[in-house]
Amino acid sequence: MINKKQIKILTLDDEVEYTQTLFHILSNSGYAVKTSNSPIEAFEMMKNESFDVVITDLMMPTIDGIQVLKHIKEYYPKTQVIIITGYGTIENAVEAIKKGALTYFIKGHDPENLLQEIENIKSMKEEGVLKNLDNEKQFSEVNGFLLETKSKVFAKTLEIAQKAAKSNVNILILGESGVGKEVFARFIHDSSRRSSGSFVPINCHSFSESLLESELFGHEKGAFTGAAATRIGRFETADGGTLFLDEIGDTSLDTQVKLLRVLESKSIQKVGSNASKKLDFRLVSATNQNLQEEITLGNFREDFFYRISSIVIRIPPLRARKEDLESLIAFFMKKAQKEQMIKISNMEPEVKNFLLQYDYPGNVRELKNIIERLVVLSEDGVITKDTLPICTNYEKKLVESRGFEIKPLKDIRKDFEIEYIQKVLHACSGNLTEAARHLAISRRQLFNKVSDYGLK
Repeated sequence: MINKKQIKILTLDDEVEYTQTLFHILSNSGYAVKTSNSPIEAFEMMKNESFDVVITDLMMPTIDGIQVLKHIKEYYPKTQVIIITGYGTIENAVEAIKKGALTYFIKGHDPENLLQEIENIKSMKEEGVLKNLDNEKQFSEVNGFLLETKSKVFAKTLEIAQKAAKSNVNILILGESGVGKEVFARFIHDSSRRSSGSFVPINCHSFSESLLESELFGHEKGAFTGAAATRIGRFETADGGTLFLDEIGDTSLDTQVKLLRVLESKSIQKVGSNASKKLDFRLVSATNQNLQEEITLGNFREDFFYRISSIVIRIPPLRARKEDLESLIAFFMKKAQKEQMIKISNMEPEVKNFLLQYDYPGNVRELKNIIERLVVLSEDGVITKDTLPICTNYEKKLVESRGFEIKPLKDIRKDFEIEYIQKVLHACSGNLTEAARHLAISRRQLFNKVSDYGLK
């Protein structure tokens, strides 16, 4: 049987007090609950964590409940949506049900009615009315990446990942930068029996050796200078779920020894503590390095390699599955238009030819970034060849024919940032606070950039 804690709920309302009220009602009833007061923040939370139910207010500034519903139904079709409404907007709530919401709840009514609706969702999940996440063929998108494919080699990789997910063994994901290794790790987690637990990612390259140890194991108060309070590490956070160690090839030999002990004992000790704690997690690791070569060079322990690689999944580069380019381009184009709130009506043939012929050394991530650039720099809904980045031999030929000036990468990045900030400011009617919110930076940071670039 599925218990209440396995039903994960996200509440969304621009009124802080109301989200706090819902949090207490739902958490006191035994559900796992997270809250948000901003649709943009909620969308980011949903990228990183799966929810069974989203309870959203209907009337919110900028992005309302109907728009939230459309976003969820497009990108997270297995998530159920309950609309929160007032007496004056019941007709709109009924309209939301026609568009895919499960039901609505009127503010001020007995919360038992809301709890009963969630119990109904729980029952549907138990009875299989709501399909389990490990059902094959259900996955089309994970964390903003399309997983549908016409490529036999990529389809085989997905098949291996689905089979591996049903086990409890440690998995090593190999592939070039940008192929979507974290996407596969999340896919494995969501396809596994641990999907109700946490997916905890950490990039080993982002931390020094000492900081990585503290980040993974946690520490006791006073364990080292600056340890002002006890902290739970990523291992403990992943208890009952999946720990994803990206860039595992960048860990030191000393760190590898400590990780090996954890994998062998399934227990940890916080930094500064002698007490051991048993944990239940599954490890998924990833790297773009050749670990066999690193073992030969003495940079990677062979015993650690065999411990983390019970199953090895090699993700093919994008150039090896060009039959997927058409659908990927369409997918990222649609996504970029929605995120940037820019409607594209036409694309010059040269741009389409480039997108289909380019080899994408940065793989899917590079394709996504190029599409975003093209959408942002479009004029009146038209994507022109003049907005293509300068990065390939194919493009150099275009450069020669157009007389483009080749600039250092830092200048291109600066130019792009200036153009993008200008477009966002224009879309927000010059409101710095609103623009900073959409850019996901502080108002001060945006003000400094406006000043540095001489924008008005």
